[in-house]
Amino acid sequence: MTPRSTFGSLMATKRVHVLIKGRIQGVYFDAATQREARRLGITGWVKTRPDGAIELMAEGEEDSIRELTSWANHGPSAARVDSVDVRWRGYTGEFPEFSIVE
Repeated sequence: MTPRSTFGSLMATKRVHVLIKGRIQGVYFDAATQREARRLGITGWVKTRPDGAIELMAEGEEDSIRELTSWANHGPSAARVDSVDVRWRGYTGEFPEFSIVE
C-alpha cells in the first residue's frame, strides 16, 4: 500500500544514508538522533563508527527526512558538527522502527 496525504496525492517516501563528523563523541548524539527520528516518524538506525563518526540510515516521508538531515547539521546542543555527507537511496521499507545499533 502506498502512503497518501490527506489531499490524496502520493507522499514521497525516501531513504537516506548520512555520515556526520565533528566533536560529537560524549554528547549522546546517537540517542538524540533516535529521539528526533522517532518524533518525525522515521524508521532506520544510527550508530557510532569506530572512527568516531555518526552514521545513520533513515526512511520515511521526504519532508521528515529533510528535517532530520537539517537537524544533523547541528545535532544536540553540546555537539560541534564539522561535516554532514548525505546520500539519497531507494526506499525499501525494511525498518520497523528507528534504533541505535552497535
